[in-house]
Amino acid sequence: MAMEGKDIEALIRAAFPQAQITVTDTAGDGNHWAAEVIDESFRGMNRVQQQRAVYASLKGKMDGANGDLHALALTTKAPE
Repeated sequence: MAMEGKDIEALIRAAFPQAQITVTDTAGDGNHWAAEVIDESFRGMNRVQQQRAVYASLKGKMDGANGDLHALALTTKAPE
């Protein structure tokens, strides 16, 4: 079952409650998503560390071919 944008945002928000989060359905099909997550906790982390932290917040929803979330392009950064 595909995930909805609000569900993706809720999972990320649970781990990053103060973040600025934007989730977009990039293909209009409910299966291909992009998320921008801007959070102070990313300061001092490299991009890989930031993205791993966000993927961890998804609690396995992207795991394997049977995951609920099939594609998520991530942009992460600390606030300017």
